[in-house]
Amino acid sequence: MASVLSPTSTEPAPLRLGIGGMSCASCVGRVERGLRAVPGVTAVSVNLATETAEVRTDGTVALPTLAQAVAQSGYSVAERSVGLVIGGMTCASCAGRVEKALRAVPGVLEASVNLATERAQVRALAGVADDDLIRAVIAAGYRATLPAEAADSGATTEPSRLASDQRETVRLLLAIVLSLPLVLPMLALPFDRHWMLPAWLQFALATPVQFWLGARFYRAGWSALKARTGNMDLLVALGTSAGYGLSVYHLLATPTHHGAAPLYFEASAVVITLVLLGKWLETRAKRQTTAAIRALQALRPATARVRRDGDEIDLPIAQVRVGDIVVVRPGERFPVDGRIVEGRTHADESMITGESLPVAKNDGDRVTGGAVNGEGRILVETVAIGAESALARIIRLVEDAQAKKAPIQRVVDRVSAVFVPVVVGVAVLTLLAWGAISGDWNQAILNAVAVLVIACPCALGLATPTAIMAGTGVAARAGILIKDAQALEITHKVATVVFDKTGTLTEGRPVLAESVSVDGDIDTLLAQAAAVQRGSEHPLAKAVVQAAATLPPMPDAIDVHSVPGRGLRGVVDGHRLVLGNERLMRESGIDPTPLATRAQALAASGHTVSWVGEETGHAAPRLLGLLAFRDRPRDGAREAMARLHRLGVRTVMMSGDNEGAARAVAEQVGIGEVRANVLPQDKADAIAQLRGDGAVAMVGDGINDAPALAAADVGIAMGTGTDVAMHAAGITLMRPEPGLVADAIDISRRTTRKIHQNLFWAFVYNIVGIPLAALGLLDPVIAGAAMAFSSVSVVSNTLLLRRWQPSPAVATRR
Repeated sequence: MASVLSPTSTEPAPLRLGIGGMSCASCVGRVERGLRAVPGVTAVSVNLATETAEVRTDGTVALPTLAQAVAQSGYSVAERSVGLVIGGMTCASCAGRVEKALRAVPGVLEASVNLATERAQVRALAGVADDDLIRAVIAAGYRATLPAEAADSGATTEPSRLASDQRETVRLLLAIVLSLPLVLPMLALPFDRHWMLPAWLQFALATPVQFWLGARFYRAGWSALKARTGNMDLLVALGTSAGYGLSVYHLLATPTHHGAAPLYFEASAVVITLVLLGKWLETRAKRQTTAAIRALQALRPATARVRRDGDEIDLPIAQVRVGDIVVVRPGERFPVDGRIVEGRTHADESMITGESLPVAKNDGDRVTGGAVNGEGRILVETVAIGAESALARIIRLVEDAQAKKAPIQRVVDRVSAVFVPVVVGVAVLTLLAWGAISGDWNQAILNAVAVLVIACPCALGLATPTAIMAGTGVAARAGILIKDAQALEITHKVATVVFDKTGTLTEGRPVLAESVSVDGDIDTLLAQAAAVQRGSEHPLAKAVVQAAATLPPMPDAIDVHSVPGRGLRGVVDGHRLVLGNERLMRESGIDPTPLATRAQALAASGHTVSWVGEETGHAAPRLLGLLAFRDRPRDGAREAMARLHRLGVRTVMMSGDNEGAARAVAEQVGIGEVRANVLPQDKADAIAQLRGDGAVAMVGDGINDAPALAAADVGIAMGTGTDVAMHAAGITLMRPEPGLVADAIDISRRTTRKIHQNLFWAFVYNIVGIPLAALGLLDPVIAGAAMAFSSVSVVSNTLLLRRWQPSPAVATRR
């Protein structure tokens, strides 16, 4: 955060950065050298005790550049993210000005403003105060509050929203009632009916529309002028004021005229009414794009029935603590994430996972807050509350996705930054050109008014964010969580989808199909293998432990440690055992030849083979046996691959399993290209090799496949959405359904198509409309109507996305 040395100092204020990761004096030296190497830095002072750096510059150095220099030195700059609710924005130009104002605050690294959601996301240094950001927005001519304050004040509650809607509806109806008598005579002229109202009555009807119902345009336009900027409201205020003022001039100058004075009260009043109608329709349409997120927010129960000291008491959710026992009756929503400790039921999780069929829940099963309890009265031990609950994380993910900008929005931002000044310039040129050439200054003013009122930066500002909001909303409803706009935009370009095998294309619940012991003692082999793997969460380990459940247990294994991508080592009853793949056996000096023929036959038939050997200190390592596992492909996996192929997407399976097991599953699901025996650390390289034909998506569990998910253009995590998978990938599938991968690509393509359609029509509308108005081919009333409905048409086109549904095959299994 910047601070000034003295009130009279003329040199740039020093910048103070919070530095993370320093532990000694040598760290201080590295950070100082890294910062001094930045061109424009004149002095650096790093304090290890306070973990801060004070940087003096010549005024040409941007904060992100300094942060990057610290990161390249191996340390981090302390940052924070702030969300703001922005009020008073009416067009893309407004959003651009708020962004510019926020970025000008010392310490702000990045700012992004979404016109559709009326939110700003700011990334700043840790020392930047919220008040500094709010003051910057207010100075730019807009309003800003923190989300919590907005909620506390009732700004985002449904009752206040309804009251605001009612006020705007009443204002619109009054504008229509006052404007209708002005426009009816104009409509009657083609039928040779002269119903023109007296001039004083036209003045009486138009004045309240201009200055009372249209006051919002003057207020917003004046705020923009004070901030030395312009917006859509300024264009409307200038245009309608010109028409109204010209009419008043002729009304007062009537005695000097011969005959009736030319009045244009109907033009100014009708333009304001049409713009109010357009904003009213636009607000209603925008609200529909956020329906999905509001539906998720409505799932949060306000209270929970908690068992305390033998009694059941109703408590606000904020007072529930982890470990509390919550009582949930039939038909109620689970108020918290938890684990069932008593009872059994079915849970309707459709609004969270997209799974429409109720899911059976028994003792020990996890339940998700927001889901509906079925027929059983159950007791739930609370394991997550508040911001850490699955529902809160899902809402946060969808909100973040809707708040972020797509890469294509950068073009729109550059246009919006100069839009209003250019339009005002065109209007002035139109006025001067028509007045000078024709000498008819009345017509010149009307043509300039038409230019001002037809220009619509709203359509440009709403084209991208509304499409993203609608696309991510319907995707979330189907169980597809899209992390950000960039993931949404990249997914439509995906040419290759790489699938992990276990748990992704298969059910992830392998069973032990066969055990082979070198000495014939299968029970001992199983018991030893189970002892080593008892604490492991790996699906194969669980299968071994389950198969050995009826055998006499071995002593607990000691010195157990994993060998990444290979297996486990551990000591059981004095025997140093090695469990894993053939590569681990050979690295341990164990010869698998005695069972090689059987292993090859099992692998060829689709089994996953795990070897068991013993390392001894007094003799050569020896092979003890092998374990063969079988995992069933997921229902619908084959249809999912066929659908991807119809979309023109290439499918590849990548697995750490042997070639035979991987190919057997690939053949069953319809994948022709297989890459087997791939270690986790090698998956990223394999992804890079596949990128030659286009963007690559990796589908995995989000934990074991983290390197590949990060290396892919788009990472798609398959799971429940309640673990680290939500943070490891650009897209999270809320249920393990392979068909959702094709659905994710489909909704991405449809959303991107809508963005392109919206931007095309928004640009074409302005490119065609403004010249027509300048050439005198558009009446101000027609221009006002076109402007009012341009943004409505863009949002209405976006709302067609709400009709999207997942594929019939996926819906059937739901």
